[in-house]
Amino acid sequence: MALRKRKPTSPGRRFQSVSDFSEITKSTPEKTLLAPLPGTGGRNNHGRKTARHRGAGHKQQYRVSTSVGTRTRFRPRWRRSSTTQPQCPHRPVALPRRREALHPRSGPCRGWRHAPVRARRRDPPGQCPPAALHPVGSVIHNVELRPGGGGKLARGAGMSVQLVAKEGMFATLRLPSTEMRRVPIDCRGTLGEVGNSEAELISIGKAGRNRWKGIRPRPAGSP
Repeated sequence: MALRKRKPTSPGRRFQSVSDFSEITKSTPEKTLLAPLPGTGGRNNHGRKTARHRGAGHKQQYRVSTSVGTRTRFRPRWRRSSTTQPQCPHRPVALPRRREALHPRSGPCRGWRHAPVRARRRDPPGQCPPAALHPVGSVIHNVELRPGGGGKLARGAGMSVQLVAKEGMFATLRLPSTEMRRVPIDCRGTLGEVGNSEAELISIGKAGRNRWKGIRPRPAGSP
C-alpha cells in the first residue's frame, strides 16, 4: 500500500504519515479468527520486569492466520505490519473452514508455471504447496519450520525468503539476513512477498503513536 501524509494541523501531524489502506475492502475483522492477547507490561509471573519500556497501550486481540487460500477481500491488521485476507475453504479438512492468511504482494512467480506436473493444480494465486513443489529460485514467505507447524519465517511486511536448493529431505532457504537455513522439504511456503512493503517508511510523527502500541518512553541514550 502507498503512504499518505497528514495535513500539518499540529506539530505532531506535521511529519506524520500513514498507510492509505487502498487495498482494504473490509474494515472489521473476522470474529471467529480473534484470540485473546492479554498484556504483561513486560513482567514475568513473579511481577518482575523482564522487558523494559513496555506497558499500557490500546487493548488488542490477536489475529489468527494461516498460509493457504485465495485472495478475496482484505482486512486491516492490528499487531501486524501487513494486511490479512479471508481464505477459501477448499483445503485440507484438518484446517478450519474460516481462516485468514497474510496478503502477498503478488501472485505466484513465473517459475510456478514450469514446476513439475503434480504442482500445477487449479489453485488460485497465493497458494502454498510444500517446498518440494516449488521450483528452485522461487521467492516465498510465511514458511514453516516443521511440516504442519504453521508459518514462522518471513511474515513481516515486505519480507520474503528464496529457495536456493533442494537436497534429499531438506530445502535450503536464503533469509533476508543472507543466512542459509535448511528446513524439511515437506514444509509449506506461500509464493511471493508479503504485501505492504512501505510499512518501514511510515513516520510516526508523535510519541503517542508508540504509546498506543504499548511502547513506553526510553531515556535518552538507552538501548
